[in-house]
Amino acid sequence: RRVAEDSTRLYGEATQHRMRLSVDGYTYTLSVQVYVNTQQPAAPQTLRPYTYTRKTMHTHIIGGGIIGLTTALALRQRGETVTLHEAETLFSGASLGNAGHIATEYNYPVASLAVLPRLPLMLMNPLGPLRIDWRYLPKMLPWGWQMLTNMLPARYRNNHRALLALNRESLAAWERLAAEWQLPPLLRHDGILHIASRAKTAARLPAHAAQLQALGFPCQYLSADELREFEPALARQHGGIHYQKSAHITDLAALGATLADRLRASGGDIREHSRITAARRENSGISLQTADGAHIHAERVILCAGAHSKALAENLTGVRVPLDTERGYHLMLPGEAARLRLPVSSIDHSFVMTPMQHGLRLAGTVEYAGLEAPPNMARARNLKLLAEKLLQAPLNGDGAEAWMGFRPTTADSLPVIDRDGDVLLAFGHQHLGLTQAALTAEPLAALYFGETPPLDLTPYRLHRFT
Repeated sequence: RRVAEDSTRLYGEATQHRMRLSVDGYTYTLSVQVYVNTQQPAAPQTLRPYTYTRKTMHTHIIGGGIIGLTTALALRQRGETVTLHEAETLFSGASLGNAGHIATEYNYPVASLAVLPRLPLMLMNPLGPLRIDWRYLPKMLPWGWQMLTNMLPARYRNNHRALLALNRESLAAWERLAAEWQLPPLLRHDGILHIASRAKTAARLPAHAAQLQALGFPCQYLSADELREFEPALARQHGGIHYQKSAHITDLAALGATLADRLRASGGDIREHSRITAARRENSGISLQTADGAHIHAERVILCAGAHSKALAENLTGVRVPLDTERGYHLMLPGEAARLRLPVSSIDHSFVMTPMQHGLRLAGTVEYAGLEAPPNMARARNLKLLAEKLLQAPLNGDGAEAWMGFRPTTADSLPVIDRDGDVLLAFGHQHLGLTQAALTAEPLAALYFGETPPLDLTPYRLHRFT
């Protein structure tokens, strides 16, 4: 914003123009000297190149998962002082235990009206794709009611378009991040197969593929015979779709370690086992309190704490975000790294099989039981039985490792990406945290520096919940 300007005659035909500019709360003076070619040229003068220094902020990022790491790197790349706080070990939780899938094709909210007729039958199966712990039901009712209202056709369509807008750019953002920080080749561009074990499910796939193609997502419908030829390890299925523009990470632990190394090498500060339990705004900034009673003064705070963001977001902004956790499970089979050549997602059983460097990861299902209930690892082990129904030969279960983690899901299935004064927020990415992490860091950095974000953030603003 231009706030003032003036011109001064220096000598001869030389003129100095001064302009004061206000950028992101800071004021700069820009001086330009102009010389006009005349019969008597102005006396030569040594010109100093114009430079200015922007005041850097000491920003504390809460949450050392994939969103927190990509955000910290985006700020360090532009010279900001960054401290990253992780409650446990860096890049643990859902960032490490997810399916490893850059799911650009996953453009629909987590729940729809079509699910409701099947809900009672699904809930009767304790190992089914969806489970609600009846003891947790009273706590999740307010969130569940808001999710139900977001299933209404108009809202559902709007949320679908908002997810589409993020996913459309997510893979390209990952490629930019990998190039900027010289990441090792952990991103594979083989796409993903979605397969249908039931004829009724397969009958809907050609129209679904055509709809996605019309939206600009390259995909190909495969008949039962074409599917068998495309991935010979599969038992006979009724059909499927190959999404060419999806990708997957072959080693999530290596990805997390590399991002952390790049952040440290750039001057970023990482504090593990630094759980932030309380936060409040003060006249001089923001006060953070850790679990061990320490107090930290922050000039700016970015909240990226995933499923643990709800209370801190309310403390910092006064907004109670309808956020709950979808507990997800995986089973890692170290002896099956070569079974599949690309990730395979079962539409009817709601889980993914991802070939990784250290084994085959079977991941998925949804369980609503909150953050405190112990895991039900029978759900993880059941994934092996489900996978064997889809494959030609039994799986080697030697050394299998089971895991459970927390997906942060808002009532409208959209993340919060916003700025409220000196507080920035990036959480609630449900199943798509890995997918959208690199992209989320770009508009968040734009908000941080007072710039126009590269995409319209209206659907992801915090105050949609007020």
